[in-house]
Amino acid sequence: MSTSGADRGPDPDPDIAVELPADRSDDGGSTLAALDIGTNSFHLVVARFVGDGHQFEVLERVKEMVRLGSGSGDMKLLEPDAIERGIAALTRFRQIAEVHGARLYAVATSAVREAENADEFLRRARDEAGVDVEVVSGVEEARLIHLGVLQAVPVFDRRLLLVDIGGGSTEILVGERGEIVAAGSLKLGAIRMTRRFFRNDHLHPAAVDSCRRHVRAALVPLRRDVARHGFDVAVGSSGTITAVAAMVHAARDPREPTPRVWNGFELTRKEVKAVVRSLIDAGSLEGRLAVPGIDPKRADIILGGAVVLEQVMGELDIGAMVVSDYALREGVLLDARDREAGGALNHLGDLRRRNVMHLVEAMDDDPAHSVQSARLALQLFDELEPVHPMDDHARELLEAAALLANVGQFVSHDKHHKHSYYVIRNSDHLTGFTDHEIELIALIARYHRKSAPKDSHPEFKALRPHDQELVRACAGILRIAIGLDRTHNGLVDEVDVTIEGKVTAPKGLTMTVVPTEPNADLSLELYTASERKALLEAVLGVSLVIEAGAPALA
Repeated sequence: MSTSGADRGPDPDPDIAVELPADRSDDGGSTLAALDIGTNSFHLVVARFVGDGHQFEVLERVKEMVRLGSGSGDMKLLEPDAIERGIAALTRFRQIAEVHGARLYAVATSAVREAENADEFLRRARDEAGVDVEVVSGVEEARLIHLGVLQAVPVFDRRLLLVDIGGGSTEILVGERGEIVAAGSLKLGAIRMTRRFFRNDHLHPAAVDSCRRHVRAALVPLRRDVARHGFDVAVGSSGTITAVAAMVHAARDPREPTPRVWNGFELTRKEVKAVVRSLIDAGSLEGRLAVPGIDPKRADIILGGAVVLEQVMGELDIGAMVVSDYALREGVLLDARDREAGGALNHLGDLRRRNVMHLVEAMDDDPAHSVQSARLALQLFDELEPVHPMDDHARELLEAAALLANVGQFVSHDKHHKHSYYVIRNSDHLTGFTDHEIELIALIARYHRKSAPKDSHPEFKALRPHDQELVRACAGILRIAIGLDRTHNGLVDEVDVTIEGKVTAPKGLTMTVVPTEPNADLSLELYTASERKALLEAVLGVSLVIEAGAPALA
């Protein structure tokens, strides 16, 4: 996913979107739907973007408590009945999006990203529910939540400490003016803590202390980061925090009506501790149901989530926290809009580019060669556009893969293409890309040399057919582009492709390589590129001749 809050310009107080009744009239805006597939609940928001494209009108919100991560153990498996509930919910959400004519973007968080049988859920989501689901990393989840929160709470120009407690994980982020200063994802969530410490209806006397110790231990690394960077304001988002806010509100004055929205509501550490005490004193699920302000649907898991919040506020020295009604789904919505709007720019989005280049600078001994290879790969992609079916999204993935193809040399030059796959696939630096996009980038980079993609390679075989074709085509282009800088001297200025015959059925292709200087010796570049053209020829089903051309006139 592509841009951060900083890309929206200098306005320190972004407008909050107004929730409106559904209106299907076409006013020239873009209607999108974002689906947050959480461990506890699925949340859908459908919205129409208006104005400059960063403000939106909410057409519909839908929430279902699916309990996808309700299995036993440490959330390593999605139980069959949970998968069934999830697929049924996805089908309904897709139908709702279709009613509004909205393109649906769905992301899954900790329950799916940790499950050993996640592929089964993702396959059934695609084949049965008609929904392509992207699995996001914990750090990417934090970034998207941050993007959503900045639209709801006027804290853009202040150093923000963001806390989001979900069913399976807790995301914590320090940011300022849309930039991420520090971020992390911890395996601390309302359902996870409940399954581990509060499985029985009646509370065991030692369970709360054990849970508190566990949370404190998990917070140690982020506690150091937060203490080092500091913050001006703390903001909390998602179900656990709004559920605790409702109990704090009820404890202040039970006669006061419950707010329709919680955005901007402030709760203190002392009040959170009092809520946890009331939940402990309740002693059982039946007792918790009587606590003022409690959400009955969360009564079985709220103690686990509340203890996480209590310890986060204590360990990170948060005296008070402001609630945001916006979270992951709104961030996905905004990110999808930016990705659609930015795709036509034919280059990596600013956030994604910064993070790709950060990894290049950290692990590539010759970044100038990688930049030159990426430049030539994009030129070749554009020149071949009449004869390949790929879009701007594929172009962006090719650029990232070209820039990152040699990061594996940091591990070892021998088989560095395989090392590049591992580094890209496991890096925490590629914030802004989805898990699936990172896999495609890693595979394109992995096949920039040596063996072509094969079904005997498990990672390649696991891809859907159209993704396999994308990897093959992009890798074919990348092999030639890297060959055209074989000397690492930047001798090639540009490439031009001539199509022989009809575009729909070309008889052959001729690629003319233009040198940067009149007397440049391109012999090694031309030889290497020709040696590496077989994969692209196989993908396009046509022969390719590579020849030298005259330098461009000054």
